[in-house]
Amino acid sequence: MENWLTSTDLQAIWLTIRLATTTTLILFLLGTPLAWWLAKSRAWWKQPIGAIVALPLVLPPTVIGFYLLVALGPHGPVGQLTQSLGLGTMPFTFWGLVVASVIYSLPFMVQPLQGAFEAIGERPLEVAATLRASPLDTFFSVVVPLALPGFVTAGILSFAHTVGEFGVVLMIGGNIPGVSRVASVQIYDYVEAMEYANAHRLAAVMLIFSFLVLLAMYLWRPGKRKGI
Repeated sequence: MENWLTSTDLQAIWLTIRLATTTTLILFLLGTPLAWWLAKSRAWWKQPIGAIVALPLVLPPTVIGFYLLVALGPHGPVGQLTQSLGLGTMPFTFWGLVVASVIYSLPFMVQPLQGAFEAIGERPLEVAATLRASPLDTFFSVVVPLALPGFVTAGILSFAHTVGEFGVVLMIGGNIPGVSRVASVQIYDYVEAMEYANAHRLAAVMLIFSFLVLLAMYLWRPGKRKGI
């Protein structure tokens, strides 16, 4: 493996996996209540919020990256806040990548969960209410088991989408080895330097990895096995 992938390649792969894992965990925490609200709310501003969540699906990644760079930079509102707290600025750091990835992959978490929550219907919730279950107990005891296929799909898609990011991470993170140079940027560097053999090797690793991640989603479909 050491002769096949360079230490820089391994560093980029590890950073990519770390970024995708961190992003997916944060998205579970943020996306689950948001998806639940979108599935159950009847507020008139539900549709505008849903459209905002889905924006990363249609916006060019460089547009998202540009506005994040402005907002998180030293003169942006978020950047000024983090500086006043003594945290510095987030662009060109790992946590800047995390913020960008969370926003860019948000619809890949929210939309599968929203669909899973909507498919449950009201009947199971009404039964739980008649048994005097609290809303929190109902969610974890009834909703989560019934929506498990949605959670699996959302997690895998969010992880895989983060692994494949390029434009957003390049805009907000730059190309700093060990800090923001993820696998997609490393491949880009190889192509720019016309080192196609190295690009082929790393691209093949990422292709196989992405295929296995998506294959796991299609093979492990608990909802289909349970007849949901």
